Amino acid sequence: MNNHNKNPLVSVIIPTFNRSWIILKALQSVLAQDYTPLELIIVDDGSSDNTTEKLKPFMKQIIYLKQENKGVSAARNIGIKKSKGEFIAFLDSDDLWLPPKISCQIDFFNSNPSAIICQTEEIWIRNGKRINPMKKHKKKSGIIFKESLELCLVSPSAVMMKKIFFDVIGYFDEDFFACEDYDLWLRTAITHPIFLINKPYTIKKGGHKDQLSKNHSLDKYRIKSIQKLLKNHKLTNKQIKASEKVLRKKCKIYSQGCIKRGKIKQGQYYKNIGLSL
Repeated sequence: MNNHNKNPLVSVIIPTFNRSWIILKALQSVLAQDYTPLELIIVDDGSSDNTTEKLKPFMKQIIYLKQENKGVSAARNIGIKKSKGEFIAFLDSDDLWLPPKISCQIDFFNSNPSAIICQTEEIWIRNGKRINPMKKHKKKSGIIFKESLELCLVSPSAVMMKKIFFDVIGYFDEDFFACEDYDLWLRTAITHPIFLINKPYTIKKGGHKDQLSKNHSLDKYRIKSIQKLLKNHKLTNKQIKASEKVLRKKCKIYSQGCIKRGKIKQGQYYKNIGLSL
């Protein structure tokens, strides 16, 4: 392998929406990486705050794309399509990287040329304090389809993939306003191992008011994703059984929640999905 291939261009994509209060910290954590060459693409998903003003001093170091508000999936997708790198890495605008993050993952790909995706471990910060993830959130490495059905075990900010990944797996589903990452990683895990580098080079922050997961019922989108999976993808018999089992469970829990909140018709709809399996 020649020297150029050992140091490929990595395109870093940061989607952002009204995050002027924190976007510079994410940006600076990319500029502080100990790896080159990097291409930094910031996709502004129709911000109405002073994001553009905040980014002005960095315009020579970044590619700044602004679109009307279409959601995080569309923002990431346009970043991917505009990118020139052999590899893609995402960073959410409220998360951070430690300096060795990219070089560590490139080293992994150089040592494992058949791999198309990997992620690092994370440090979790909630409301300014470090917390330990629960046992159910523990990341695994390799074929993780069954484990990924229950909840998302891959973080966009921790992942890196070859750009050809999107030709093989497809892009983020722009119909998903939440759990778009769960949907993509689940589609990935049908056939491809998702490798874990056991080093916590990603800092995942949470607890702030504008987190997408606070504004949507996540199981509604997970149900939609599993339904789509069963309809559109060729699964093994084991994968079908595992998918249907989790789908039944999620429909039961979500339907009960709807009924409890007085959404009787919606609750019955999801109950019927579960009963039909």
